[in-house]
Amino acid sequence: MSGLPAIFFDLALILVTAGVTTVIFKWLKQPLVLGYIVAGFLIGPYFTYFPVIIDNKSVEVWSEIGMVFLLFALGLEFSFKKIKQVGGIGLITVVTELIIMTTTGFCIGKLLGWSQMNCIFLGCMLSISSTTIIVKAFDDLNLKKEKFTGNVIGVLVMEDLVAVLLMVILSTVSVSKQFDGTELIYNLVKLVFFLIIWFISGIFLIPTILKWVRKLMTEETLVVFSVGLCFIMVVFANYAGFSSALGAFIMGSILAETLEAETIHRLINPIKNLFGAVFFVSVGTMVDPQILVNYAIPIIIISLTVMIVKTFSATLGILISGQGLKSAIRSGFCFCQIGEFSFIIATLGLNFKVIDSYLYPIIVSVSVVTTFFTPYIIRLATPFYNCINPHIPESWKKALNNYSSGFKINNEKTLNIKTFLSIQLKNLIIYAAIIIAITLLCFIFLDPFVVKHISGIWGGITSSAVTLFILSPFLWAMAFKYNISLTTKKLLANNSFNRTIIFVIFFLRYMIALSVTWLVISHDLHYTFWIVLAIAFGFSVLLMFSNHAMKLYQYAEHRFLDNLNKRQTQASFVIPDILQENFHLEKIIVSPNSQVVGKRLMDTVFRSKFNISIVSIERGNTVYDLPAKEMFIYPYDKITVVGNDEKITALKPIIEIERKYLIEERKNSDMNLHNMHISAQHPIYHVSLKNSGFREIYNAMVIAIERKGEFILNPSATSIFEDGDIVWFVCDDQTALNIQKNQINRRFVFHESNFCTNKRININNMILILKNLN
Repeated sequence: MSGLPAIFFDLALILVTAGVTTVIFKWLKQPLVLGYIVAGFLIGPYFTYFPVIIDNKSVEVWSEIGMVFLLFALGLEFSFKKIKQVGGIGLITVVTELIIMTTTGFCIGKLLGWSQMNCIFLGCMLSISSTTIIVKAFDDLNLKKEKFTGNVIGVLVMEDLVAVLLMVILSTVSVSKQFDGTELIYNLVKLVFFLIIWFISGIFLIPTILKWVRKLMTEETLVVFSVGLCFIMVVFANYAGFSSALGAFIMGSILAETLEAETIHRLINPIKNLFGAVFFVSVGTMVDPQILVNYAIPIIIISLTVMIVKTFSATLGILISGQGLKSAIRSGFCFCQIGEFSFIIATLGLNFKVIDSYLYPIIVSVSVVTTFFTPYIIRLATPFYNCINPHIPESWKKALNNYSSGFKINNEKTLNIKTFLSIQLKNLIIYAAIIIAITLLCFIFLDPFVVKHISGIWGGITSSAVTLFILSPFLWAMAFKYNISLTTKKLLANNSFNRTIIFVIFFLRYMIALSVTWLVISHDLHYTFWIVLAIAFGFSVLLMFSNHAMKLYQYAEHRFLDNLNKRQTQASFVIPDILQENFHLEKIIVSPNSQVVGKRLMDTVFRSKFNISIVSIERGNTVYDLPAKEMFIYPYDKITVVGNDEKITALKPIIEIERKYLIEERKNSDMNLHNMHISAQHPIYHVSLKNSGFREIYNAMVIAIERKGEFILNPSATSIFEDGDIVWFVCDDQTALNIQKNQINRRFVFHESNFCTNKRININNMILILKNLN
């Protein structure tokens, strides 16, 4: 290959093969992800009738990058705030799935005669669905904006977090052959700690930076900046011991809270499509037909188990979490496959040599089989619901509705000591994470720097003072915030039990802040315990009355909340929680091919047919809130609608009309550029352009007059034709014939020799010709 790296050949092979197969699958009206997997099989090592990939290591790297971009784009669409809304749903569903699938997988392994470790790993692998496959299926089936997809994404994120814990557990079991609860708790705390720090620091810093440089940002710089942030978080996640996919998702979720989120997603989408194609093709290369033959029965059994039992367990979990039956079925039917985390768990077992080598290709084959059926099962959800719904007894339906309604009522926050304790615990965890992170950073980076430049006791004093100054806003919040709030006063006035609980909480918060202060001082100043404690106590007293610390914290909190809610505040209004069950806001871009383009709002079917209201129209940089009924709709308007989820779904095909073909081939225009010479004997000699009849009679447009070697472009209506002028005009062929006929009628006495038909050119090249002539 003349020294050309093998990756060039591999990428050419991957992309061309994927392009051909996806075109075929598009023609067959099948999901494109299946075309990618088939392409991977064709160029994989097990299909000898086609060129194969040379540099597998490089392709694996590209595949990993593809997974990063898929999760990054996913995070841009589903922010942490949305995940928070479905957090309870995700947790309950994942726990239900985990219990059912690990038990089922273990039992299947035993029935197949496998070892105990094979059974344990099989159960864990069957518990985790494929985020990338589901997201790709949502893309292919145009389901990303459906309301139930929010529940699905919440569950997937929880599954990914559980997968991290499962890998910790399995690693411990593989090494020690016993369960280590301490190691599990440590990794869980570490995961929560890093998630809090990454999210808080990201929301505080990144939107602020983007605000500063917003006027200097172009699409090029924005895409480079956002991709750079994505890979920085990937590196951080890897150093912390987590997956690169998790890091990419977190950064996407952070950027989802910025005003640039939609633009970033649009710019990232082509990159995601490119690298995502490599990822799915690489999955297809792992399909081994011989394994499919040798282990056909286990593969069929496990595949059916995943598609049936896993679908049932996910549906049951979402139903238990308080969702309606239809939403539970539509959501649960998405979890009918296993994916990348299952491969990682299998690789872990192989590395520790605790599972048999045949288990990995079996899992890959099951993943491919279930991936193949995923789009069909997702499509089957609504027909399945419509089929069973008429046969469900009314008493059952009433019980399900009462359960769902009661679950929502029970989740409403009320002013009581339980709610107070929940808020205090949440804030305690957040403040503790921030304080620990700042303290560790100061110990690792600040202390060595100060000691290097300031020796002796003054170095320790300086280091402690700087560290405590940085920590002071958060120590103040930890120890003294909420002590005199209105909520606290109301609870204190209720009863003595409340007073006891509140005083204990406040004392605990103060002791934590005092302990952190003591730790910082003792780390830098090696005095006796009591001297350090006295200094720490004195600092805490000063902190109590410090307006500076309080103002710094309030500024930081205000900045964080402003960044977090900035994008949401751009919306016309927010649907309250009590109405979100039946209504929600959604922004839809009007396609140029939509039937509503050019119509007034009063002439559309938004209200009459779909019972949907338009609350705003965004056109360029202008937003028209509560637009008048006489307002026209233009192409590419961003209209914000409010209405029922089903009605909005039915409306979208009318508004968001996709082009039937990527490139629309139009019929060639018969408009051509002509010219003619003007002499002193010509009928329009000394006649103005306005009176010549070009436009009025022949609908021909004069675009230039060539006079003595120079051009008069777009001559004015008062221009006078002179002897020797060459007039350049545009008309169709029929008009040219009419002009020739009028030579006989002497309306225009054009000499045929002066009519230069040999110089006609297509109008598409007209501007270029005129520029060259000029």
